[in-house]
Amino acid sequence: MKKIILVICDGLGDRPSANLNGKTPLQAARKPNIDRLASASMLGLIYTISPGVTPGSDTSHLSLLGYDPKRYYTGRGPLEAIGAGLKLREGDIAFRCNFATVDHDGIVIDRRAGRIKEPDTGKLASIISEMRIDGHTVFFKESTEHRCVLVVRGEGLGANVTDTDPGVEGKGILKASGRDAVSQRTAEIVNTFTDMAMKKLAEADLNRERERKGLKPANAILARGAGEYPKIEPFFEKRGMRMGGIVAEGLIVGICRVLGAEVSVPAGFTAGMDMDVSGVAKEAERMLSSVDFLLIHIKPTDVAGHDGNAKGKMEVLERIDDMIGRIAEIEGTVLALTGDHSTPVSAREHTCDPVPLLIHSRGLRSDGISSFDEISCSRGSLSGLRGLDITPLLMGYADRNEKDGA
Repeated sequence: MKKIILVICDGLGDRPSANLNGKTPLQAARKPNIDRLASASMLGLIYTISPGVTPGSDTSHLSLLGYDPKRYYTGRGPLEAIGAGLKLREGDIAFRCNFATVDHDGIVIDRRAGRIKEPDTGKLASIISEMRIDGHTVFFKESTEHRCVLVVRGEGLGANVTDTDPGVEGKGILKASGRDAVSQRTAEIVNTFTDMAMKKLAEADLNRERERKGLKPANAILARGAGEYPKIEPFFEKRGMRMGGIVAEGLIVGICRVLGAEVSVPAGFTAGMDMDVSGVAKEAERMLSSVDFLLIHIKPTDVAGHDGNAKGKMEVLERIDDMIGRIAEIEGTVLALTGDHSTPVSAREHTCDPVPLLIHSRGLRSDGISSFDEISCSRGSLSGLRGLDITPLLMGYADRNEKDGA
C-alpha cells in the first residue's frame, strides 16, 4: 500500500485576467516542476460540490476528504472555533467573525480592519474574551489573521441565526435575528455582545495607537456562519487511515482536529501572503512515517484572489512549485494537487467555476498533457469528477480500497 498526499491550494481556480495578458494565474506562472509533473500524471477539471454550486472552503474540504456536506456540515463557526483552540461542548453555538473597522456612524469601512493580524488580534481579543450575557457565557478568541471566533454557551440556544456581517463595506452592522424562538435568544445575545465589544474596542489603547500610526482600528466584530457542535466520524474510523495535516488556516485546522488528524505548522508556514513553504516537503516526509493520509493546505492563493491580486496569486503558485517538486520525489506515495474552489481575481469572491486536479504516482497512467492549468486540465481523463470522488479514488490508486465483488 502507498501513502496519500493531498495538496489543496485554496481558491486555486481562476479566469482570464487582463493584468496577465488574458491568462489565468496558473497559465501565467512559471512552474516548471508542476508542469513537468503534469506531463506524467492524470489531469482533470472537477467540481468539488456539484456543477453550478459555489463552494465554501468548509463544505469543499469536507467533500474532498470524503465527507458529504449535506450529512456532516453544521456551519462554519464551530470548525473555526475548534481551529482557534476553543473546546466546544454539545449545545454550544459558534460563529466565525472578522475584526472590522467602522466609522463614527457605525458604517463598515473595512471588513478586515486593514488585514490586522497577530499580535494585535490577540491583544484585542483578550479585552472581550469572556462575558456573561443574559445568564449565558460568551467566549471570544482570535483566529487566523483578521479572523476571530465567538461561542455562546448555555441552555436553550439555537443556531438558526442570521449574520451581523453586511458582507460589503459601506453598510452598517446588521442586527442578528433568529428564525425560531431558541435561535432568537442566541441572536439577542450576539447583538448585545456586538454592542459591548464595540464600546470596549473603541476604548482600547492599541486601537488608538493604530490610528496614530495611520492604521485602521479594529473597533468592531462582524459575525456570520452560525453553527452547532459538529458530530463527525473520525477519519481513521471512516477510512482506516491515520490522517495528518500541514495547515495554518484556522478553518482547516478545525476540520483536521474534528477528524482526529495530527496537525503540524512548520516554521514560517502561515495562512498569509508571507507564507514560507521551504520546510514543508521535509515535514511531509517526517509526518508520513506515522500517518497514511496527509493534507497540505495552501491559503494565500485564496487571499490573492479575494484581493484581486493577479500577480500575487501567480507569485504564490511560483513559490510553491519547488515544494511540489520535492514532495513528488517522496517514495511510495500517491500525490494529488487541486483546489477547493475558484476565487477569480476578477470576481474577488468564490465562484462556481471548476478547479484543476492532478494525480500522480509511479506506474499510473499519464494523459500526456504538459501544463497544469484550467484550460489544459479540461482535456484530462479525470474531468467530470466531484469532490466526494477524490478520497476514494486516491485510496484506490494507493491500493487501499477493498475489492467490490468476488
